[in-house]
Amino acid sequence: MSQSQAMIQTLKKVIRQQGKTYKDVAVALQLSEASVKRLFAEKTFSLERFERVCEFVGLEISELILLMEKQAELIINLNHEQEKELVANVRLLLMAVLLLNHWEFPDITETYVIDELEGIQLMAKLDRMKIIQLQPGNRVKRMVDRSFSWLPNGPIQRFYERSVQAEFFKSTFNGPGEYRVFLNGMLSRHANKEMIKKAHKLVQDFNHYHAEDESLPVNERYGTSLVLAMRPWEIGIFAELRREEDTKIF
Repeated sequence: MSQSQAMIQTLKKVIRQQGKTYKDVAVALQLSEASVKRLFAEKTFSLERFERVCEFVGLEISELILLMEKQAELIINLNHEQEKELVANVRLLLMAVLLLNHWEFPDITETYVIDELEGIQLMAKLDRMKIIQLQPGNRVKRMVDRSFSWLPNGPIQRFYERSVQAEFFKSTFNGPGEYRVFLNGMLSRHANKEMIKKAHKLVQDFNHYHAEDESLPVNERYGTSLVLAMRPWEIGIFAELRREEDTKIF
């Protein structure tokens, strides 16, 4: 990949991380959304337009270059087979999750029934999958981007839906550090879009605090899960009472 292509790819990541869309970029450039998609797909930006998009996301080109260099070779997704391999080996999945959450190797072997030899073997597998780089002294370099996510409807997500989701919600959510809210109302398309933007901001805040706390000892950090979902939807038992099928398009 050429440097210009890598810069455009990095800019695309920044736009996604900020919860912005091609449509938002199109408005900023006074172009059609289709034209913007073509610019990114064909990587045919003029310097002027590239600078304007950088300005739109609040970056100087020099700052984008530094970000690009920092993110070089970092992965944002695994492929389907890699996720399948993790799901098939719960100890490998556990090791991946712990290392990505900045656990040190001695903490892992002291806390879980994974001895040193097995732990090294698991880390070697993760190294081959390019999730980490195994370094001397059983230290690791994490090779995933801040925007790393599991594949939509991939093996990890299906594992979560099948084995984790029900367990997560089996709680009153009244304990320390717990919170749950369920809201229902009638929103316009505009309000829906604005709420989704705020949800993206919440995700960014979560990632910020996750990164900020990485250097704390393991005994000062707690595994924390956040589920946030929003969609145009009516409860099934209500929908069944409609006289006619709802044909309104959101």
